[in-house]
Amino acid sequence: MFDTMTMTKLAAGLFGAWLVLLLGKWVGEELYHAEAHGEQSYAIEVEGAEEAEPEEEIDFAALMEAADPASGERVFRKCSACHKVAAGDNNVGPYLHGVVGRQIAAADGFGYSGVLAGMTDVAWTPEELSAFLENPKGYAPGTTMGFAGLKKPEDRANVIAYLDSLDD
Repeated sequence: MFDTMTMTKLAAGLFGAWLVLLLGKWVGEELYHAEAHGEQSYAIEVEGAEEAEPEEEIDFAALMEAADPASGERVFRKCSACHKVAAGDNNVGPYLHGVVGRQIAAADGFGYSGVLAGMTDVAWTPEELSAFLENPKGYAPGTTMGFAGLKKPEDRANVIAYLDSLDD
């Protein structure tokens, strides 16, 4: 019915169309995902618009008490592409073993960038880590950390509890 050449052309056409569909989907997601683009750069004032309600103050100490290291380990998977948890095992980012309580920019053998390089007298307290993890580029302008941040305070508390649980 079909010879080998016809089958090859048919298969190549189907696989080619599938590849174009997948690449188009990937490009569309990269272009239009708000999380990938970070915060808005400017706001347009609209006459008669209601004022936004002030954000609710979060009791971070209470969040840390209720934090779940197991949930933090799952959230940490986002970080594991660049950070390792073994002591002294730097990767694209510094190792995170013992990070809670450690001085900022104190991971041996890692070259820090931007503002973090000069913050050797400040410690990574849970509050400092939370502020950094919420918006790394806002906390430390010039950092090479490309991660957009963890917007949910519960996720930040869980990750910090997970990292704290790794200490000796």
